[in-house]
Amino acid sequence: MQEHYLKPGDLPTRLKMFPLRGVIMLPRSSLPLSVFEPRYLSLVNDVLAGDRLIGFAQPVSQEGDAESPEGKDAVLRRTGGVGRLTAFQETDDGRYLITLSGIARFNIIGEEQTDAPYRVCNVDWSDYSNDLVQGHGEEEVERGRLLSVLKEYLTVNDLSADWEGINNSSNELLVNTLSMISPYGPEEKQALLEAGDLKTRAEVLVALAEMEIAGADSGSGSTLQ
Repeated sequence: MQEHYLKPGDLPTRLKMFPLRGVIMLPRSSLPLSVFEPRYLSLVNDVLAGDRLIGFAQPVSQEGDAESPEGKDAVLRRTGGVGRLTAFQETDDGRYLITLSGIARFNIIGEEQTDAPYRVCNVDWSDYSNDLVQGHGEEEVERGRLLSVLKEYLTVNDLSADWEGINNSSNELLVNTLSMISPYGPEEKQALLEAGDLKTRAEVLVALAEMEIAGADSGSGSTLQ
């Protein structure tokens, strides 16, 4: 898949959008989704007939707490991420089970008014051209520190993990996947998305985990404000 997107010019300047609070899309990581709302069933139908690309951006915090706000007026975060639909299944109850593979991040620079039930945004890729380079910057990640804090976090929260899979993962896959599946709120997720490089994203992951561990030790929680 990646050979289709070698430079920003290989990507479209408009994206069909799936705004979702608490969901981010990062390069070369997988996102499974169950789609059931009519507007997004229509979106999936349309992207299957086209370039298979779906843009994800979180609504800003002032737009309430709906997972995906109704209508087209909710303000979206400027930075989002795009995924290519790589697996598709239709269920007996009319849902779509899809999997997307992350390509790159983008900045929203405008929105088109269309008759589609979903939103369509104009996007710019220029700030994130390095996202298209597989493994870019992963040699700078402090893997040992990340794994050490991850083990402590799992122990404190009485959680288990597939350590064989973790140990066999590249730094890029490890950092981006942990960022996407981490149980943090929208603000923390956006901080992980907007981190300038893998090293910085890993450092944000470590900082968030250490805050959670410290909160558990003191009997209080802690999140970014």
